[in-house]
Amino acid sequence: MKIMITGVAGFIGSHLLSHCLGAGHQVIGIDNFLTGKMSNIEDVLAENIDYARRFELLHEDIRHLDVMKRAAEGVDLIFHEAAIGSVPWSIREPLLAHETNLTGFLNILEAAKANHIKRVVYASSSAVFGDSECIPAKEGAEGACLSVYASSKRSQEIYAEAYARCYGLEIIGLRYFNVFGRRQDPNGAYAAVIPRWAKSMASGVPCTIFGDGQATRDYCHVSNIVRANMLAASVGLSGSGDALAMNIGCGVETSLLELHAMMAEKFEEKYKIRVQPARHEAARLGDIERSVADISLAGEILGFSPEMSVREGVHELIETEQFDIIHA
Repeated sequence: MKIMITGVAGFIGSHLLSHCLGAGHQVIGIDNFLTGKMSNIEDVLAENIDYARRFELLHEDIRHLDVMKRAAEGVDLIFHEAAIGSVPWSIREPLLAHETNLTGFLNILEAAKANHIKRVVYASSSAVFGDSECIPAKEGAEGACLSVYASSKRSQEIYAEAYARCYGLEIIGLRYFNVFGRRQDPNGAYAAVIPRWAKSMASGVPCTIFGDGQATRDYCHVSNIVRANMLAASVGLSGSGDALAMNIGCGVETSLLELHAMMAEKFEEKYKIRVQPARHEAARLGDIERSVADISLAGEILGFSPEMSVREGVHELIETEQFDIIHA
């Protein structure tokens, strides 16, 4: 197939790129490099000498409709990963988050419609559950949106339903829970906890835990996310005009204390260093205490189940990522 991937230079987008090229597909990659990194693309292309021949990178922005329509010419399938993916960033710059996450998403759907591309698979988010008290989080039990980011992702799902009904598109949203893995950026104010902690452990700096460490998340290795996307790309649906949104995670709660312990254990085993004890700070306003996915719908519709556990994923990350180790 000829596949278009937006946000191709990002963390998840680059892993999708690697899989699609490895499966023999041709890929058109879109990225404006606001957060994406050319090094992620280079890392993927270095995997196989044949990959560059089947890959075209367009340094473009999904906010430009005409550009997206031209980019999607001759495309069979779209994976839409581009987004302002940070809650704090969306609150600080709500218009940018809206233009990228919602207007950009509509541009992708318009590009699909104009080029008769039936299937679009896009990244939604566990943020759509907001203040829901349903644990595990289950589709249909969404709460109030707590950020501009959450609102933009929930709006994507609503527009997807409308476009499916009105134009006969098949649109599948995957509500990612806490994704981690190689090439995830550890720097910046909005870095996810696992790459941030890995950098701290390698540098001999104590990790920061906000609150007492009992807060839980559903950490999901990026290989599981790629698998879910490929299943969503090929699953047979009931017919033209379907729009679905479903949870993708491991369905397992891991507390911050448990996560810190498993990461520290692996760092000490591999690098023969002593990881500093974590330091605690006050819990942050708006942080929820528990988050875990009910993934039964993805299992029923996609045949999805996670193949890599949290512990296996943490070990894989620490074994394969390059860290600048500082020995005390």
